[in-house]
Amino acid sequence: MAREDLYTLPADLPVPVDDGAALHLPGQRLPGLRLPSTAGREVQLNALGSGWTVLYCYPRTGRPEEPGPPAWDAIPGARGCTPQACSYRDHHAEVHALGAQVFGLSTQPTAYQQEMAQRLHLPYEVLSDAEFRLTEALALPMFEAGGMRLLKRLTLLIRAGRIEACFYPVFPPDADAGHVLSWLRERAV
Repeated sequence: MAREDLYTLPADLPVPVDDGAALHLPGQRLPGLRLPSTAGREVQLNALGSGWTVLYCYPRTGRPEEPGPPAWDAIPGARGCTPQACSYRDHHAEVHALGAQVFGLSTQPTAYQQEMAQRLHLPYEVLSDAEFRLTEALALPMFEAGGMRLLKRLTLLIRAGRIEACFYPVFPPDADAGHVLSWLRERAV
């Protein structure tokens, strides 16, 4: 995978369809789990505060020097993790101004995520669910590729420990932050 491929989305990506795998999420409370973050701390999921939390879940980010999983671009919804992360980076101040905090989440290990967060200059933390504790507790939608179990792309809007909304499937990935901003603005007081 060439470096420029990580930052751009091909025009012919297959569009994911809503398979109903996230319908159960709105209304659920976050479990009392701690997940490691790229900031070197553990984040207590059921104690994120009373304001809005945006938790965008994604399959995996690639590295410029590494090839992606086989046929990655052919899997609906797989491609676009780096553009999605960069979109949240670019809109972070706007999201924060609306009183919301942002976290990314993948099943990649923290050390892998820390390299990505530093390389992309992310102003928010990314959480690792490498042990699938949150994924299994919430029954988050998953798929397999290249011998890896990965999250399907979805975004949770959380308030006071409860999932208020879920965007699924998220497509195109680089438009997710803008969609979330519009949603938060509609609810701003």
